[in-house]
Amino acid sequence: MKKITVIGAGYWGPNLIRNFYELGCLKTVCDKDEKKLNKIKNKYPNVKFTSNVNEAIRQPTDAVVIATGGDTHYELVKKALLANKDVFVEKPLTLFAEQARELVALSRKKTRILMIGHLLLYHPAVKKLKEYVNDGTLGKIYYVYSQRVNLGKIKKDEDALWSFGPHDISVILYLVDLFPTKVVATGDSYLQTNIPDVVFVTLYFPQKILAHIHLSWLDPHKIRKTTVVGSKKMAVFDDMEATEKIRVYDKGVDYKPSFKPYGEALTLRVGDIVIPKLDSKEPLKSECQHFLKCITERTNPLSDGENGLQVTKILESAQQSLRKGGMPVEI
Repeated sequence: MKKITVIGAGYWGPNLIRNFYELGCLKTVCDKDEKKLNKIKNKYPNVKFTSNVNEAIRQPTDAVVIATGGDTHYELVKKALLANKDVFVEKPLTLFAEQARELVALSRKKTRILMIGHLLLYHPAVKKLKEYVNDGTLGKIYYVYSQRVNLGKIKKDEDALWSFGPHDISVILYLVDLFPTKVVATGDSYLQTNIPDVVFVTLYFPQKILAHIHLSWLDPHKIRKTTVVGSKKMAVFDDMEATEKIRVYDKGVDYKPSFKPYGEALTLRVGDIVIPKLDSKEPLKSECQHFLKCITERTNPLSDGENGLQVTKILESAQQSLRKGGMPVEI
C-alpha cells in the first residue's frame, strides 16, 4: 500500500485526510496551524502530525496531497516534485498559467504523477453525462450552461471566479472534449474591493459550441446545476437533488424536408423524461482511489497536470476579460 502525506488541515483538508485514512494509506498530516492539528489528532492514531512543511515533504511517503490556499500551490507542488513525490493538489493548480506550465513540465521531467482535484470529474452524474455525449444520446452538442451560486462562503484571498470556476470549467472541458478559442467574462465586486462576488463567463469553442457559467457567492439561492443542450436531447445535472440528479429530456426541434420554407419545416418535439439510476459512491472517495491507482500502476490521471494547466489558462484569460470590462480575450 502506498503511503500518503496530506498538507493542509483547514477547510477541505479534513475530508481528504479522512478518505486517505479510511483507505489505509495516510501516514503524515501537516498544517502550519497547530490548533487545526490538535482538533483532529485523536481521530487518527499511528499518523504523524507536524507543522513543518519541509519535514512533511521529507517523510518516507510515496505521494503528497496538497489542500492549502491556491496562492501556495506553486511553491508546495514544486517542492514535492523536486523531492520525487507524486502529487495530488486541490484546484486550482496555480494562479498563473506560466507557473502551471512549469509544474507540468517538471512532473514529466521527474516522471512523477501530477493530479488536480477537479472533484466533479469523479461524480457519477458527470460520468453519466459524458456517456450520453459519447454514445450520441444527446446528438450534436449545441451549448452547455451552468450555475454555481450560493450565499457564502466569502473568501478574502480568492474571488468567485477562481473559487468556483474550476469546477464548471473542468466539467465543460471533459464533456465537449475541446479547448475554447475565446472567453468573455463580466462581473463585479460588491462586498470587498477588487474581489468579484459575481462573475458571468462565456466560452467559445470550435464546432460552434458555446458554454456559459454563472458564479456567485452573493445569491439568495444555492444552485449547482449543469445543462447540456444537444440536437437530439437535452440533459440536466442538478447536484442539489438528493437522488434524481440527472434528467434527460427528449425535447428538441426536428426538420422534416418538404416544399415549405425551411423555417416552416421545423417542428418542436416534446417526449419523455428519463431519470437514470446512478452509482451512490462518494465522489471524493472515488477521486482518492483513482489517485492511488494511478501512482501504483503509473497511469495518467483523468484530471492530470495538462488538464489543470488548461483550466488555469481559461481562468487567467477570463480574469483578463473581467478586468477589461468584458472584452473578448483569445486563449
